[in-house]
Formats: sequence, C-alpha cells, structure tokens
Amino acid sequence: MSKFVVSARKYRPTRFEDVVGQQHVSQTLKNALQNDHLAHAFLFCGPRGVGKTTCARILAKVLNCTNRTKDFEPCNECASCKAFNENASFNITELDAASNNSVEHIRTLVEQVRFQPQQGEYKVFIIDEVHMLSQAAFNAFLKTLEEPPSYAIFILATTEKHKIIPTILSRCQIFDFKRIQVQNMVEHLQSICKEEGIEAEKDALHIVAQKADGALRDALSIFDRIVSFSGKKITYDDVITNLNVLDYDYFFKVTDAMLVEDLPQLFLIFNEIQRNGFEADLFINGLAEHFRNILVCKDSKTLQLLEVSDKLKEKYQTQANITPTSFLLSALNIANDCDINYKMARNKRLHVEMALVKMAYINRATSLVQNPVVEKKTVKTPVVKAKQTPPSTPIATQKVEEPAPPISTSPPPIQTPPEKEKKASIPVTPSEKGKLGLSLSSKFNMPKIPSKDELQSQVIQENVEESTKESRLNQENLEGTWKAYCEKITSPSVKSVFRNAEVTIISEDQIQIAVASTMGKGMVQQEYGLMEFIRKDLNHDKLVLEVIIDPTKLPVDNTPKPKKLSTPKEKYDRVIEMNPLIDELRKRFDLKIDKD
Repeated sequence: MSKFVVSARKYRPTRFEDVVGQQHVSQTLKNALQNDHLAHAFLFCGPRGVGKTTCARILAKVLNCTNRTKDFEPCNECASCKAFNENASFNITELDAASNNSVEHIRTLVEQVRFQPQQGEYKVFIIDEVHMLSQAAFNAFLKTLEEPPSYAIFILATTEKHKIIPTILSRCQIFDFKRIQVQNMVEHLQSICKEEGIEAEKDALHIVAQKADGALRDALSIFDRIVSFSGKKITYDDVITNLNVLDYDYFFKVTDAMLVEDLPQLFLIFNEIQRNGFEADLFINGLAEHFRNILVCKDSKTLQLLEVSDKLKEKYQTQANITPTSFLLSALNIANDCDINYKMARNKRLHVEMALVKMAYINRATSLVQNPVVEKKTVKTPVVKAKQTPPSTPIATQKVEEPAPPISTSPPPIQTPPEKEKKASIPVTPSEKGKLGLSLSSKFNMPKIPSKDELQSQVIQENVEESTKESRLNQENLEGTWKAYCEKITSPSVKSVFRNAEVTIISEDQIQIAVASTMGKGMVQQEYGLMEFIRKDLNHDKLVLEVIIDPTKLPVDNTPKPKKLSTPKEKYDRVIEMNPLIDELRKRFDLKIDKD
C-alpha cells in the first residue's frame, strides 16, 4: 500500500504564483528581488494556514536558485532547488521556536550564522512561531538580527504579532498575511478535484471553505476527510452530514413560515432539527446568519458580501424580495438576545421557541405600530324608532369621548326573546340589506355604528380642541394645584416637605420649587405623578419643573417653650404650681429650700 500524503503537503505551493490569496506579499517579494532591494530580516505574521511558512520557503529557494525565471520564480531544476525539495539543502535552516525557545538554542543558531554558505549566495534561517521565544532568547538574538553578515537572511513567522518585543519588530520588514477568501479557496479546491479526478458539487466546496474560516490548510484537511467519506463524488448532503452543518433549506423554510405566521410549522421544523442531533444554539446562530444574508441581498451594492454559490445566491435574492427590512432588523435583534441569554436559560428549548414565536408575529406588531388602533369608550346616539325617517345630520357629529378600535362591518348579535327568535332571523340578500339596513336597525333598536374613518376624524378634531385650550398657568392657580396635590400625599414626612416648599413661576414654560434640604429635593423628584398632575390641572403640556434648595424654607416651630429653670427656688415654685400639697408637706416637716 502506497503512503498517503495529505493535500496540504501534496499541493503545497512551490512558486509565488501558486500561493492562494496572498498576491500582495508574493508580488512585493518578487519586486524586491527584481530591484535588488531585499531586506536582511522579514517578519511574516497572520492567521494560521494562510501561507506564511510556504512563502518563506519559496523565498529561500529563489534566493539560492541558479536559474531563476524571468518573473523571479524558482526553476525547480537546478541543484539547489532539487536539494531544497528533498530537504537536503545546507543553506536553509528551519527552527521551530515553540520547542527551541531558550537562550542556548539561539546561541547555537548564532554560531551557524558565522559560517558562509558552501553553495549559493545566501544562508536563510526560517524561525517559525517566533513569538514563543523567551525574553532572554529575544535579547540574545537582537544583535545578530540587527547586523547579520551580508549572506544571512532571517525570515520569522508568527501568528501572534503582539507578543513580539518592539526591538525585534523594528529590525524586520513586516508582511501581514490576510485570511483567504471563500471564493479563492473554492477555486483552489476545484483545481485539486480536477487533478485527482474527483467530482464535487460547488455548493459542497463552499461549505468546506466556509467551515475553514479563512485557513486554506484547514480547508484541505476537511477536504481530505470528506473524500475519505464520499469517495470520488462529493455531494452537498455528504458534506453537511459529515461536518454537522445545518442545511440551508431549513432556514429558508423557517423564514417562509415566519412571514405567513405559521407557528405550528415553525415548531415542527425546530423539532426536526433537534431530532437530527443539532443543538439549539447552533440553529439560532445559523438563523441569524441567514437573516444577515437576506439583508445583504436587499441592495445590489452589498450582494458581493454574500459568500455562497450562485445557485444559493439566487434563492437568497428571491426571499429578500418578499421579506421586509423591518422584519429582518427585528428578527436579528431577537436572535441576538436569544443567543446571549441561551446559556443562562434552564429550559433551552422553550427559550428558543419563545424567540421563534416573537419572530413569527413581528409583521403584526409592526403594522400595529404603523397603524395605531383607536379605542372607543362610549358612543352616544339617539334611539331611532321603527317608523322614524333617517336623520338628516351626518353621523360624524356624534360625540366620541375616546378613540375606538376598528369595528367589523357585520352587525352585532341581536338579543331576542325565545318566542321571537324565529321571526328575527329572517334571511336578507345583500341587495335588500342595503335598502333595508336602516329599517332593520330601527326595528330592533340597533344604533347606527360610525365607521373607522369617522371615528378617527372625530379623535383628531378632539385632539385639536384639546390643544387649543387656554393655559391656566398663574401664581394663584399654581399654588392651588400644589395644595391639592399635597392633600393626596399619605406620608406625613413627605407632606411636611411639600407644605413648607415654595412654588413660583419662572417663565411661561417653567416653574420652580424651593425646598429646605437635599432630602426634600429627593422627595420631590421621586413623586413621579407630580408633573403630570400639575400639567393636567393647569392645562399646560410643556411645563418644566425645577427643584432648588433654600435653607430658609425650614419649618418654623411657633409653639411656646417652657422657661428654663435655673435655681432651686424656681424649680420648687414650679413644682408647687403643679401640686400645692407639697408646700404643706414642707411646712409640716420644717424643710428648707436650698439656696444654691
């Protein structure tokens, strides 16, 4: 059995033009080679699996290649290139700083720098995961990195640039590697499938690329796993089964059910998802991502942000045409709150189901906000007798005290005595109903119900009349209103503060309340119904309240205080006033009063 080589190694790029998604790095390095402006130290930083070590190896190969191409690529045919491909090149040294991070390892590396290359022009030192070096190792490496021999080139690679000390960063030419786009990974996977003779659906490769999260090495590892599972034919169903990914169709069905408020269908789909072994938080996150994709499809300018296949993109556009933007924004907010509180919920299934219920009725809630329902309190109409002619005045003149909700056009049920039920339920055709509507309502004493438009016009008219009422704001009315509110207060301490407070008018829209202390100010501010009471009583909706502290407003105690008794004689006289018999007792026993 032949040894299997994983795709990440088998299809590792050997030329700059083969590097996927890092054209800005490869082109810069080729231009530096062409102009002979090559730095002595490079730092390649970026996420995992994006080609940092690969570019370092290609650069090292090009530097010692004796037969470079016109576009400064390695020839892969000279002795240096062949030795590099066979891992037998003495001019290229690779060091894993994760396991060789001490000062002794760096000293050994520095000793190797002293020896000139036996073949070629350069000795290249590639240090991977350089951020793992210790502080002492970094310090030992500084001098050599700053002033190396002319033949020494250092290429450092790291995934955590922030952990490298600034003195190292300042001595290197830094290249930032980007996360590889989904489309670039799909094209690379398609070329590998063509090379291996594998038939793969484009939707399946898109799922693999999205699961890799910008790392091509991860995408190739997932690809090898899928090939082991599916063989020479990779389908979309095989990929979502093997990677435990929710099918897109579930999210499209859920969204369609929400738009028509089909709550039973929502519960059934969610139950099927859980029965298939998917966690509820995975579903709610996928649903939020689905809503985001629909929102992206709303505008042709943002359509390029959708990283899916063309077939799936058409489905998203179709659903975006029938989905209101207000629904998407509200649903995203609900899904986000559900995801945040998911870990704290005890009944996680119910938690997600309640979020689905809220999403299902978003459109109804939005319509209620846009078209507020008015509520009718009482409608006063005269009772029309059976033989009375229709009133000449329009119904709009009827008084409506408060707004009324939309009223059904069908008449309310008629309460009739048992012996007259048969007579009351006489079938009437639609044409006869229009002619006999008044006579039927007159016969059964049914008041004529005004329409929704008539009620709304009356409400608007009443609001206008209410707004045109004259304000009652003056000092006398203000003090009367303040006293009336004081009588409503039940707490004795609060009532005392309010009674001693002073209210004055500052301007047309502002009044001032002066209290004696900070505690009194807090008591006034805690009376949340105070401002509404004053505005309503004075008919001034724009009135503003200001509370200030004035120590002179402390309550004055006018009750007479007893005189302070200082001498024994005064104290004795006071006691005699209270009880004269004490003086007789003193005389009987011949007692004397102290003079002190």
